[in-house]
Amino acid sequence: MNIILLGPPGAGKGTQARRLEKHRGLVQLSTGDMLRAARASGTEMGRRVAEVMDRGELVTDDIVIGLIRERLESSAAPGFIFDGFPRTLAQADALGELMRETGATLDAVIEMQVDDDELVRRITARSTCAGCGEVYNDITRPIPSDGKCTNCGGTEFTRRADDNEESLRQRLMEYYKKTSPLIGYYYAKDALHRVDGLGEIDEVEAAIAEVLDSVRSPAAARA
Repeated sequence: MNIILLGPPGAGKGTQARRLEKHRGLVQLSTGDMLRAARASGTEMGRRVAEVMDRGELVTDDIVIGLIRERLESSAAPGFIFDGFPRTLAQADALGELMRETGATLDAVIEMQVDDDELVRRITARSTCAGCGEVYNDITRPIPSDGKCTNCGGTEFTRRADDNEESLRQRLMEYYKKTSPLIGYYYAKDALHRVDGLGEIDEVEAAIAEVLDSVRSPAAARA
């Protein structure tokens, strides 16, 4: 099963992706993680990535698609979670073509919908475990009273420098500019599903699970 998670910065895509990895065995494909891994790999593709990044240029879509192709063709995982890709219609077309070439399918595109004002309120209260990336929130999920991460036991927590209202609203505007066409694109393909991204973490996970379970049956398959 292959899925795309859509949602603005801070909607909880990373948290839900980790849960899908843990409970369904899916593998999260984060563009940033793939680029860093490729650069350190020493492969031909890795050298291409390093050359582009060393020049201070943006990595081209064909390189990213090449990295995704490598993962699709080499992994025995039961499926993938695309997080942060595609971001544009051209990338969506390229991903669709790649899936057709590799015999893969896109089973669901899940949009994690949010209220911007509430999202800003939550994100400005967000902390992350420096050890494992587990996310906490002063409002909805405070750091445990013993000061230890519930996931890894770490005791160091950080806040992103750009988790302030001004920066976050700028990031939201950039996201909506780029992503609105994708929402229409996948809606037209009858692949789009929406969940409330501002529910409790367990509630959002349950809503996503309901979507994924529905598309498993032939009668409900969307893509």
